[in-house]
This record gives sequence, C-alpha cells and structure tokens, in this order.
Amino acid sequence: MPITIESLPVELVTTILEELDLASLIVVSYLSRRLHDIASDRSLNPWRVPILRNLHNGSYEDCMKHLSVRTTVPRQNWIEVLSMAHPQFLLLDATLPNMKEADWQESFQRRFLPGWQKWKRDLRWQEAFKRLLIRVWHRSSTTCTAEESWTKYIVLNKNGSANELEASSRNYNPLAIFNDMKLQSNLAHLETHIRLVVQFADVRILALGVLNNPRGAFTVNKNARAFLHPPGIERPSDKKDTAENASSLSIYSASIASVSSEGRHVASYAYERLTRPIPAPSHAAYPFFTPGGGDKRWLGSGATEEDGRKWVGGLMLTAQITGPQTNAPWGDGPFLQDLDLVVGFGRNQYASFTWADLDCIAPWMKDIITKRIDGFGLGN
Repeated sequence: MPITIESLPVELVTTILEELDLASLIVVSYLSRRLHDIASDRSLNPWRVPILRNLHNGSYEDCMKHLSVRTTVPRQNWIEVLSMAHPQFLLLDATLPNMKEADWQESFQRRFLPGWQKWKRDLRWQEAFKRLLIRVWHRSSTTCTAEESWTKYIVLNKNGSANELEASSRNYNPLAIFNDMKLQSNLAHLETHIRLVVQFADVRILALGVLNNPRGAFTVNKNARAFLHPPGIERPSDKKDTAENASSLSIYSASIASVSSEGRHVASYAYERLTRPIPAPSHAAYPFFTPGGGDKRWLGSGATEEDGRKWVGGLMLTAQITGPQTNAPWGDGPFLQDLDLVVGFGRNQYASFTWADLDCIAPWMKDIITKRIDGFGLGN
C-alpha cells in the first residue's frame, strides 16, 4: 500500500507542516478536509513554529498581516504575536483578532514590565494593551516625555542596600547621573562600564557600574556581581556553547543557597526561565546564559570580570526604550557593551525601572538585598 500524506499520523503531518512558510501553510490548510482539520486543531497547532520563525527573524511575511481572519489559525497564536511583534506592525499593519480579556491580560503581562501596569488603572486589558503600545511606540520615535514626567531607576549599593530614585524625564541621562555617583564615591577617575542585562520587545535593562582592581574588599559591590551573574549559574565553556546546550538551558532549573553582601546565609532559590515578560531571542534563556553573542553578562571567569577586575561602588539599573535603530552598532567600541548601549541613534529614551521590575527580572535578589530605600539616604 503506497504511503500518502493522508495515511500518515497527525503528529507527523504537523511536523511536516511546521517546516512550511506561512504563505504555503495557508494554501496547504485548504487542500483537503484532513489537512484543514489538522491545521485548525489547537493542540497540534502547526502555525506556531512558522509564526515564531517570523517573530525571531524580525521581518514578517505579508500574509501575517491578516492572519487573524483565517479560521484555520487558532487564536492562541496571537498571544505570542502580541507579546513579541514590532509595535509598528501591530498598530499600523496587522488586523488584530477578537480575543478574550484573559488573553489580552496574558499578552500584556508577557510583553510589558510589571511596573507598567500602573497605566492600566480601571481600563480593560485590551484597551490598556493598545494604549501602552501606542505610548511606547511614540516614545521610541520622539523625545516626548509628557506621559511620564519622572523616570525611576534603582541603585545597588556596595553595603548590600538598594535605593529607588527618580530624575526628570526631560533631562534624564543615565550616563550623567552615574558620573555624579562616581564623583561622590571618589571613583570619577575610573571608566564607566555598561552591561546589557536582558532585552524585551520594547525595552532593555542596562546596568552602569565601575570595574577596578581594588586593594581591599571595602569598595567591592558583591550585589552587583550577584545581579549580573546569578549565584550558582555559570556560562558554559566554549566547547559546550552549542544549540544543543541552549536547548538544555531552556529547561534547566538550579537550586542554590545565596550569600548576601554581608556574607550571611540566605534562603535557596530555584531558577526558572523568565516568561513574563518574554525576553528577546538574544536572551531567550534568561537568567541562564543564552548562546549567540547577544548575552554579554559573562565576560570574565570565576569571581571576577574581564581582566580580573571586580565591580566597585554602586551599580545603576535603568530601562531603555528600544526602537528600530537601537541595536545598530555605533562607534568603534565593542558591540552591545559600554558606550555602544547609550550613545547613538535610538538610545535616548528611557522608562521607569521600579522595585516590581527588579523583582521580576532578578527574583533571587529579594533575599540578597539587605534593605530597600525609596529615595536618597541610608534608610535609617
């Protein structure tokens, strides 16, 4: 008996359909009743892989604009589209589907930082999602700060505490703010180093600090190290830095016992991949290491950074709004490091980074930070 596609198991047919591009899959889904049923099945869902392929590549097929009108495409796929697609595509090109409020809430939480839920107020999730998406797209392409007069940021101090501070959004410049911090800490003679912690659909989290070879441990900021390199997680060796290793990282969960900056033993923490919000493909395995060159948190080895240096003084954390030109290389310095992250086109707009956002992207720091302070001061 000859083998035809009609005689194959539905799981195998689904795997074959997943290899098609969206335009071909649309055509194939109408070729027979069986293919139509397989394409429409929520559990098999052969649309997910080609849709994710489009989202990860950043350039979308034309047929994706009106994919929501296709009855063969399960609505669940649009949660991922809304969570990861470019704002301009969602606002100007795509025909958005009718979805339940629970699906709009899920899309909101997968796309935006927790601190941004303040904009929801008493709105429905659908309206809140669209309004915030418009606001983010507007701010990424203009210098307007009317929606947020004050921008919040967090500083991890060398004594184990942390401050949530704010500055005027109109003149917000994290590099200038950090230079003032260095001057107050007698570190103005040292170079500022900037690290990309994690990137999302609309923002990326930056950490500004100072690397040095201190004579003693007094100026060393152990919390900075713990934030950038979660205790117990190490970058795999170059020999193991493969796609197979990336797959293993995606399901890896580590349980460790953290040590605070004061050396006291704190509760263990089980690491899991961040899913709300969803990191960009360059940081898909966050907080674990993501191969591919976009994850720049591990530039040293052991307990030190590059050239055997350590983080000293305070570490400033801020959220930078991303746009089409944000990830384009700028200048002669290293890509996605230091000044390349804050100097150039598409790098001048910032959003608030709050306690809720810190707890979301670095939940292990809850037991490591000894004191949380709103505003300046020591919290006495």
